[in-house]
Amino acid sequence: MTHSLSFSPEGNGYTTTFKVTGMHCASCEKLINNDLSELPGVTKVQVSYTSGECRVDSQAALDDQQVIKIIGELGYKAELVNVQGPPADEPPANEPKAGEPAAERETNTTKASDDASPHDRTEITLKPRASAGGINISLRQTLVAEGVVQTTDDAADGAVQLNGKMQINRSAALEFPQGYFSKEQLDSLVQKVPGFFAALLGKFSVTDVGARAEAGAVTKATPKASAPAPEKTPTSGEQRVNFNVFGMHCASCAGLIERSLKKVPGVKEANVNYGAEKARVVFDVGQADLVKLQAAVSKAGYRAEAVNEKDHEFEQKKRLLEIRRYKKKFIDGVVLSVPLLYFMLLDFIPGLPFRSAIFPVMGLISLLLALPAQFYLGLGFYKGMWSSLRMKTFNMDSLIAIGTSTAFIYSMYEFISYVTRTGSVIAPMGSKIPDLYFEIGVFLITFVIMGKWLEARAKGKTSEAIRKLMGLKAKVARVKREGQLLEIAVDDVLVGDIVVVRPGEKIPVDGVVKSGISAVDESMLTGESIPVEKNAGSNVFGSTMNKNGSFEFEATKVGSETALAQIVRLIEDAQGSKAPIQAHADRISAWFVPAVIGIAILTFLVWYVILGASFGFALLTFVSVIVIACPCALGLGTPTAVMVGTGKGAENGILIKGGEPLEMLSKIGAVVFDKTGTLTKGKPEVTDMLALGDADEEEVLNVAGSLERSSEHPLAESIAAYAEEEGVAFADVKNFRAIPGHGVAGEINGMEYFFGNRKLMAQHGHNMTRVERKLQRLETSGKTAMVLATKEKLLGIVAVADTLKDTTLEAVKKLQDMKLAVYMITGDNQRTAQAIAAQVGITNVLAEVLPQDKAEEVRKLQQSGRRVAMVGDGINDSPALAQADIGIAMGSGADVAMETGGVVIMKSDLRDVVHAIKLSRETMGKIKQNLFFALFYNVVGIPVAARVFMGLGIILRPELAGLAMAFSSVSVVANSLLLKTFKPLAKNYLSRLAPVAMTAIFTLMFLGFARISAEL
Repeated sequence: MTHSLSFSPEGNGYTTTFKVTGMHCASCEKLINNDLSELPGVTKVQVSYTSGECRVDSQAALDDQQVIKIIGELGYKAELVNVQGPPADEPPANEPKAGEPAAERETNTTKASDDASPHDRTEITLKPRASAGGINISLRQTLVAEGVVQTTDDAADGAVQLNGKMQINRSAALEFPQGYFSKEQLDSLVQKVPGFFAALLGKFSVTDVGARAEAGAVTKATPKASAPAPEKTPTSGEQRVNFNVFGMHCASCAGLIERSLKKVPGVKEANVNYGAEKARVVFDVGQADLVKLQAAVSKAGYRAEAVNEKDHEFEQKKRLLEIRRYKKKFIDGVVLSVPLLYFMLLDFIPGLPFRSAIFPVMGLISLLLALPAQFYLGLGFYKGMWSSLRMKTFNMDSLIAIGTSTAFIYSMYEFISYVTRTGSVIAPMGSKIPDLYFEIGVFLITFVIMGKWLEARAKGKTSEAIRKLMGLKAKVARVKREGQLLEIAVDDVLVGDIVVVRPGEKIPVDGVVKSGISAVDESMLTGESIPVEKNAGSNVFGSTMNKNGSFEFEATKVGSETALAQIVRLIEDAQGSKAPIQAHADRISAWFVPAVIGIAILTFLVWYVILGASFGFALLTFVSVIVIACPCALGLGTPTAVMVGTGKGAENGILIKGGEPLEMLSKIGAVVFDKTGTLTKGKPEVTDMLALGDADEEEVLNVAGSLERSSEHPLAESIAAYAEEEGVAFADVKNFRAIPGHGVAGEINGMEYFFGNRKLMAQHGHNMTRVERKLQRLETSGKTAMVLATKEKLLGIVAVADTLKDTTLEAVKKLQDMKLAVYMITGDNQRTAQAIAAQVGITNVLAEVLPQDKAEEVRKLQQSGRRVAMVGDGINDSPALAQADIGIAMGSGADVAMETGGVVIMKSDLRDVVHAIKLSRETMGKIKQNLFFALFYNVVGIPVAARVFMGLGIILRPELAGLAMAFSSVSVVANSLLLKTFKPLAKNYLSRLAPVAMTAIFTLMFLGFARISAEL
């Protein structure tokens, strides 16, 4: 008996997949489908506007550029994802035929291994691809077994025994574009055929089973799961990469790295965020790559590592490492500083013990303590200064290095001069070596490191939102495979797996419920504390908490595609972005450091040359000015507030996609709401059914329900659902077409029907006078009335009402109380729109607006001088959301990263629009406070350090100036952290009082430091 199995890729031709952006609804799908279906050789076109995917089946290889051009002419953007070819034993039509010149075929066939059985072999054929000069790899594997073969079937049928011969033929065709593999890589792959290609062949499903077996024999084949093929590295076009950056000390460092990255050929955009310690780079992959970008960062004196999307604990580990490093350095600095502090006190408190014994050796010990502080603890400052000099600029490291080096070099000069004059490193008993200031550098470096340590701890708290979200991630999943229930790591779950969830367990990945009923707490995604009921067909999301029931669901999104992963990625991008106001701080920082150095030199010259002060006195003023003016606080003010603000928004189900939308949200003057699904629940119900002429209600419902069953509009779904509830037998509809803003049309049993609004009826010559009164009566009560007609006559009216959301009235009232103009925009007629608007107190109504015209209405409002926020469902309203100054999309918890607009509201609560605006205003207020205090510290500190107020007894020694600078940075970060106390429904009094408290504390700190300095 012979049994043969033929393995091949599913389908007999080519399947080409494209990623399409810009689709908004089912009409977009139909436009693309119709145009592509007309291409020669195309057998099937599948388009989905929700996933943005277009798959084209064809008999021969498609010209992908032609397809992209066609889709582009329709107003969308497409890019090729992959091409799957036919089996090797069915060569594509455009492959070179036998007899063609050898130069055009270049065929190379290799066996899997020299010692393979004549019956067991794997063959590979490499051919140049017909287009783009790529490589076509044909695989064919034949396995033959003779004798008695026995297999075990997992089903209840038991074992299968075959006597005789079994032959398994597997084949596949793989295509790779030009440049995907080098010649060396291809040669290497050919040598590794038994492992690499056998694994690929094992992925293909059984498409043909032919058996000649005795009665009762059962044969089954199950494709093996295997690792995904390696990702294709693009050879042209734009690519974005995120880096973790190590070694930054201030905003000037971020500016240096940006400048260095922008000098790399092919870099189109570089954004370095000092607060988040990340860099985001957009570059042309044809000119630049990761190695060149990292080399540019290294040249600037820093280190960059590409962000590993799978290592979600990296940020926390990095932050903890940084905190521990600064803590250790601070402790070392304290150990070195304590003896020097005691030496300083000996000058002012004569009664301290060991004074006479210590004085002679005090200079030598100070030098020995200063050396490790200056060149070990302070090494990072020298590296940073050297990097900035190479970039022909200055940064914070420059200020610290110059200040401490000045004090150290001067002290070293005085020490060597004394040794040269006296021939001894020890002063006579009871005296000391004069004019030594070694302690200034040690104290200054120690205080700056202390500030860095406190700053690192505070900055670690700004990204707690991400850590909290990642802490919610499930660790294991319970899946059904091959009839067994297995407990596996959540990262091993595959799309299509059936996952079992028990009461009290976390849902591991996203999916669709197949069986069972439960309630799920989705507060971690939406901020909504009330559990959501789940049953067959419901969507569930990874890391949400199952409450009291058990259910099984099919995994649809795993790994980086889950809603949680998208949210984390969105927040990370937001926290690594810049608010436009940061540009002001960057401009100030660019000239601030050189200006400070100039002021310090001028101060020295005025005191030493003009006023005749001693060299040591003038030197101290120089160093004090240098260290008081470090722009750390200026660089931290914006990014820390953005990080905390976006994180706090995420905790409340408000996803703000970066600093720019965060800032714009605080500036808007008008809010435009889409009606259906935004102000209303988006689940309308049929309220009235009127038959006209000789038609009856059953006929009207049958035709209307059949037409609307093919549409995806919310109103259409309600009519189709109502017809189904009434037991209507739907008729087949041919030539269905959706007419945006008007209605639908289609043929039933050879008769063409139209179902829609007045405009649709007018287009086909119907006189609406006799039904106008009925329509007005329905519309005045807030119902949407649609007319059913043929070309000859009107058949009936179907009225649908969509109820307002429970929170709509409250949200609109609060927005109006915030002095914002509120608009409603809808495709409904003026009468229906006014009726809905009146229920919520909206007086600005834009009615009878077609979907494609909503963006134009938003543009008109913008031209009137207002900044406009558009609130919509994120799909049908995409053009208007994109046109608005800020788009606010009402999300559902899934595909949040794909939503149009700068803000995503995770739950359908319009009050979150109010909360988002309040959070934005409070965050921007905090940023302005931070920038004010950063400048305030320097405006007040520089003249004090320059001893302008010396006559009033207000002076500042260098080491205390360094401590004041460190405190200024810590206070700015702490001020940003007060955003964590933001509550949507309460006033943040603590945050409001902070500026007053900071002013008082800073003033008292300066006066205290001045008093200490005067006494020293």
